[in-house]
Amino acid sequence: MAVVISDAVLKKVHMSGEDLLIDLACYLYDKGRLSFGKASELSGLNYLHFQKALAERKIDIKYSEKDLDTDLRNLGIKI
Repeated sequence: MAVVISDAVLKKVHMSGEDLLIDLACYLYDKGRLSFGKASELSGLNYLHFQKALAERKIDIKYSEKDLDTDLRNLGIKI
């Protein structure tokens, strides 16, 4: 599905298409509608730049105990 937003609308809100996608991705991530990876993909930013975009908007990264367990397992660390 494609969403088309006219240049006139973007001009009126003083945003580029890229900025709008980043804002949308950050919003959807913050609301729990997209995972970090999917939101990063939607924004067109790599992981590090998407983290920065979240920080600029004062949006915390959601990191669950399950995420920690997965990361520790991937690093070969046993607790």
